[in-house]
Amino acid sequence: MKKLVTVAVAGTLLLGAAHAFAAGDAAAGKQKSTTCAACHGADGNSVAPDFPRLAGQQPDYIVHSLNAYKSGARKDPIMDAMAANLSEQDIQDLAAYFSSQKGLYVKY
Repeated sequence: MKKLVTVAVAGTLLLGAAHAFAAGDAAAGKQKSTTCAACHGADGNSVAPDFPRLAGQQPDYIVHSLNAYKSGARKDPIMDAMAANLSEQDIQDLAAYFSSQKGLYVKY
């Protein structure tokens, strides 16, 4: 039982460390987001219905989407070109920035 607990704790620590290592820098993301602002708004809150709001999105979703555009798994002529030159660090930074912004919320 003690061995099982040790393995579980070690696994949790490794996952946490991997997530911390992969996390982006929101301040750097803000600097890199100037091109994104043309369609998605300065803080990711697009007012145009054709462009999705990025503010408040889960960072993993933003990372997944940008990587899909970059690889060609997801197609959009504008986003394909935008994502093509992004490094993995750029993607992580943009995800950190946009996910830290206040997005839509439900009022109940």
